Amino acid sequence: MRRRVSAPDDRGSVTVEAAVALATLIVVLATCLAGIGCMVGQVRCADAAREAARLAGRGDEAGAAAAVAALAPDGASLALGGSGDLVTATVSVGDVSGLVPGVTLRAMATAAREPGTPTDVGG
Repeated sequence: MRRRVSAPDDRGSVTVEAAVALATLIVVLATCLAGIGCMVGQVRCADAAREAARLAGRGDEAGAAAAVAALAPDGASLALGGSGDLVTATVSVGDVSGLVPGVTLRAMATAAREPGTPTDVGG
């Protein structure tokens, strides 16, 4: 009489595989959402920098700061600079939406200074 050799017990392996697949799916989804959040934040910083440079070129530093407060992500900072006929606005923000710690988004825009505006924008 032959003895039948049984295979190792496979019960529960499908549950483990499903748990690993679900955890991997959640990590991939969270990474995609963080990437999309960073892209949206970068676009908002670029829009705010463009508007701030345009307003600073007209001599309206308060309007530039208000534009950054309205357009950029929360916690964004504005730095104005430039020389001669150009003014540069730099908008930066760190820890966008808390999903990607340590990442700083930064956008810079330059605009022509309108005639008659002061050349010491941004100190």
